[in-house]
Amino acid sequence: MSLSRTSLAAGVALLALAAASQASASAFYLQEQSVRGTGRAYSGEVADKGVGSLWWNPASIAGIDKNEGYIGLNMIQVNSKVTNTGSTITRPVPPAGLTTPVGGAATAYDPINDGVVPNAGAAFRINDKLSLGVLVAAPYNFTTEYNTDSWTRYDALKSQLRTVNVDGVVAYRVNDMLDLGVGVTALYADAKLTNALPNLSPLQADGSQALKGNGWAYGYTVGAQFHPSKALTIGASYRSKIDQKLDGTVTVAGLLAPIPAANNFSVDGQAKITLPWIANVGARWAVNDQWTLNASVSRVGWSEFDAIRVSFPGGASTSAQGYKNTTTYAAGVDFQASPRLTLRAGAQYDPTPTPDVGRTARVPDGDRMMYAAGATWAATDNIKLDAAISYISFDNSKINRTDVTATSSTVRLNGDVTGSAVVLSTGARFSF
Repeated sequence: MSLSRTSLAAGVALLALAAASQASASAFYLQEQSVRGTGRAYSGEVADKGVGSLWWNPASIAGIDKNEGYIGLNMIQVNSKVTNTGSTITRPVPPAGLTTPVGGAATAYDPINDGVVPNAGAAFRINDKLSLGVLVAAPYNFTTEYNTDSWTRYDALKSQLRTVNVDGVVAYRVNDMLDLGVGVTALYADAKLTNALPNLSPLQADGSQALKGNGWAYGYTVGAQFHPSKALTIGASYRSKIDQKLDGTVTVAGLLAPIPAANNFSVDGQAKITLPWIANVGARWAVNDQWTLNASVSRVGWSEFDAIRVSFPGGASTSAQGYKNTTTYAAGVDFQASPRLTLRAGAQYDPTPTPDVGRTARVPDGDRMMYAAGATWAATDNIKLDAAISYISFDNSKINRTDVTATSSTVRLNGDVTGSAVVLSTGARFSF
């Protein structure tokens, strides 16, 4: 297996993960799994009840009075700008190599496409203690796209990732003070990804590589809720890491002499990465009949995403990633404005797990603040309509990465990233 094939295969998993970068939670995780939760910046979900909180805590459906259903739709609108600040490429031209500016359009506007994140769930009351639930979500689901002449082209052009997460949950009310829940997770991922490859002469047109890959992976989720009084609920949950595999095909085209024609090829391979675990702790306190305070802390095990491991007929490769664990903080409030209308607001601080040295154009992530507001209208005794809006501000970040391409050129990327996002969410919860 040639060096070019090894390097190309090593890019499979990184491309697949980077597709959801800079959406609404750190790195490539999308947290829009509850419209009600969006309205208070996800500060109360681990301690709230009902199918609308199922992603955050499988114990949320324990002891429900009726069967419940939930459907939500979240529209993410991202404004972003990625600007070149002196990136270079060194081609392996004897005797000492030829170093030139990477060239191309110096600024990429809105490379992160707007997207839609759907989710739905249902919970079924077996008796006054036992409930069963199912949740369908899209926790990693986005597209980034740069123009073919962008200065990022050797690192990223198009990255499209689609995932479907299915949880099957069993919840049990031990007594009036304690609820427990456990679930099994199945995650399907499908990726379609492209980037450019430099030929040996800057006068030659770029080559290209493309990937199509998919695969299933499995994990689990557990949770509990403690009710020391009617006014206070404390919740805790843990969503396991997932060892994801992507089986796909890498296709290379457009490489010109003196690069051997055999380096244009299509090869099958498998990429392995580990998606992070997520631990949540939070509380809801009903101060009185109108006001409820919410707070939560989430620890995300991003250090599990330590490397990309690729295997293929005749070889293997490992690419270190250097992600770090992060802690997210959120606080919010619910206000019962009338018997049918509930208003919400909240804020969340979410730091990035990406390293300052090694950050790529594919994951141009930065620390972020989220500010949210929302409402629920009880249309009938059995139907509740939810709506929310959130604004996410990203701290300015730096792209700072050096890579050797499959054609043995060294690309040193340096750039500035700015961005913000607005999320519009709407959904419904109903009992039957």
